[in-house]
Amino acid sequence: MNHFRLATPQDIDGLIEIDSIKTHERALKIAQWVADKNCYLIEQETQIYAYTVLHYHFFDFGFIEMLMVNKQFRRLGLGIELINQLKLICTTSKLFTSTNQSNTAMQALLNHTQFLASGVIENLDYDDPELIYVCKLID
Repeated sequence: MNHFRLATPQDIDGLIEIDSIKTHERALKIAQWVADKNCYLIEQETQIYAYTVLHYHFFDFGFIEMLMVNKQFRRLGLGIELINQLKLICTTSKLFTSTNQSNTAMQALLNHTQFLASGVIENLDYDDPELIYVCKLID
């Protein structure tokens, strides 16, 4: 059975291992997310399957900054599980996230989990606009 929980410093190496961006900068970012208590993970026993980052720096609303599923375990519903857990713990009335226009898998996941397109930011990545999504949590 999958277990969702806040990541701890002991998880940092495992989080780095499953991340598809293998850079020193990403490793530092993961360590900071964990230190800031913004990083959550899904595990079974001691194996980390996926992680996500939730913060409240986007106009004081919840914002999913990162959602990463271990390549071996993609297409098994872990992204849906992460988002559903974040919806439960988010303390604001709206939950935002973003993804590149080229990331059609993430767009499909967001559509499946009741996120709505909310805008576009140009020029963050050359020729790949950032699509903003929102999910209304409280009426």
